[in-house]
Amino acid sequence: MADSSAAETTTGASSPPVASDENSTQIQPIRMPTIEEIRAQEVWNNCAVRAVTSGVMGGGLGLMMGLFLGALDNPITHDTMTARQQFVFTAKQMGQRSWNSCKTFAVMGLVFSAAECIVEKARAKHDTVNTAIAGCVTGGSMSARGGPKAACIGCAGFATFSVLIEKFFDRHT
Repeated sequence: MADSSAAETTTGASSPPVASDENSTQIQPIRMPTIEEIRAQEVWNNCAVRAVTSGVMGGGLGLMMGLFLGALDNPITHDTMTARQQFVFTAKQMGQRSWNSCKTFAVMGLVFSAAECIVEKARAKHDTVNTAIAGCVTGGSMSARGGPKAACIGCAGFATFSVLIEKFFDRHT
């Protein structure tokens, strides 16, 4: 009887609890990327590909925003215009606004992405400084027609906006 009680105390107290198969997680082996995945990553690491892709996506976003905001405009129409003439006039205004937004967002996406990629490759770091420099380049180039003061304000404003967006998305990932 002493032997059975000693066996119970030693097995119950000193041995760790055995995990069931349902609760235990197995470590998965590391999977090496395939040749196709490596080539796709090399293509995406090209700054020209990134810039053009961002330009096309920015143009699409600008087109959609222009259509949406153009539909919300309340253009001044003449009382003498018929309903069809008003519709045609509004459609032309929406088209012009969406095309202008498309061009603006395409250039903005292209310049920002190209600048960020070039700075990132030159510095060999991926941090907020790259975003600030790319924002400054983008804001300065987009507002350069207004003169040097406008270019400086555009640089500072877009760089600040870019860093704030970067910090916002980094915090939530």
